[in-house]
Amino acid sequence: MSAPVVTVPGVLVEVLGEGVLLTGASGVGKSELALELVSRGARLVVDDAPEFRRLEDSSLEGSCPEEGLGDFLAHRELGILNVRELLGAGAVRSRGRLELIVELRRPPASGIVDEGPCLGLCYETREVLGVPVPAVRLWSRAGRNLAVLVEMLVRSHRLRRAGYDAYADFTRRQEALMAGRAGEG
Repeated sequence: MSAPVVTVPGVLVEVLGEGVLLTGASGVGKSELALELVSRGARLVVDDAPEFRRLEDSSLEGSCPEEGLGDFLAHRELGILNVRELLGAGAVRSRGRLELIVELRRPPASGIVDEGPCLGLCYETREVLGVPVPAVRLWSRAGRNLAVLVEMLVRSHRLRRAGYDAYADFTRRQEALMAGRAGEG
């Protein structure tokens, strides 16, 4: 009996060795972000509809449902691109582990985004085949360098997995400074 498989809409890329699923509404910029990441050294695993299966160690592995089509990426304006032919074999992978989901969102028509009191990274958890996967939202607005933001998210996520929380560290340091100043007065 084979392991259960689920298809999730999005683009799976390997960024700094970590599998990142770019999700969001149609036309939000997933393919363009994937192209920018790949041009910066990331690797395309699969565009549009990666298939995920749960491995024995409870991790998730994504691949292209149709063997031989994983090298291709569809872009609304550029058409179908063969990433392997354009950028070389090192720009693609046949499969990759899912470690982080980045949901791209368009800002509301007002342009005002109120996410509440979150100053640190606001992680949510999404389940894929019963495996919890950390997820983060990014607003897709003109002029933002989303590729840099995704790379920093991956780096921050690694630190978080290792037990480091920049927001907590910042808060501790700020409180220590304030306590020192309170003793001066």
